[in-house]
Amino acid sequence: MRIESIQLSSHHLLAAPAARIGLIALATDLNSESDLRRMLPAQVEIYCNRVQHANPMGLEALRRVAADMPRAGRDLLPGVPLDVVVYGCTSGTIAMGETATLKLIGEARACRHATTPVTASLAALHHLGARRVSILTPYHEDVNRALGDYYASRGLEVINVSGFGMDDDNEMTAVSPEAIVEAGVQAMAVDADALFISCTALRSSLAVDALEVALGRPVVTSNQAIVWHALQLSGVAAGKQAPGRLFDHASGK
Repeated sequence: MRIESIQLSSHHLLAAPAARIGLIALATDLNSESDLRRMLPAQVEIYCNRVQHANPMGLEALRRVAADMPRAGRDLLPGVPLDVVVYGCTSGTIAMGETATLKLIGEARACRHATTPVTASLAALHHLGARRVSILTPYHEDVNRALGDYYASRGLEVINVSGFGMDDDNEMTAVSPEAIVEAGVQAMAVDADALFISCTALRSSLAVDALEVALGRPVVTSNQAIVWHALQLSGVAAGKQAPGRLFDHASGK
């Protein structure tokens, strides 16, 4: 029996993607991985690893995630350069602190850029020129208060925060886009510049276009903002599948 080697020439190898994005998602998150992939252009790859978390979701449970971040980052496609690494939890970023979360990402996984849904949504709202905002979430009151206080501390005028009173990722992902549209219309203050819908577990990116038609104002969601910010950081143009005025504004449409 002969054991032989076959040499491949360089033109047989696939080109590298335009960008590689790493996602650190909660173990309980049913939505963000597929949602981000749906909105990203085909030439951008996304790779996911999970960090330990169990429902019910609350600020203390979300803070405990920090202990597993080093392991989750270390095991996220080791040895392969990543352009952006995202921690895919909005309320978790609020619980741990945005600055602390970005530091945890950088320590856990080498990358060119790091972001969070909080970081991305703040950048997106600023890009749209929105200063007065209404916020819709699936969370309980204590998480809503912490989130509203933080966004206000970053220079926004938070007019109101409305929530569904949920603490289970499964229930959050089960909320239909149609229900999110109805809730978004109720949550939007008359004098708000934009509506921010928090939570990567919600299927809210599927409600953006309908909500913007109903409201006549821009809508930013956690996952939509992550895609926008990751592409901005990577220098890659968005595809037509990315929803909302956020992407229209970026392309000058």
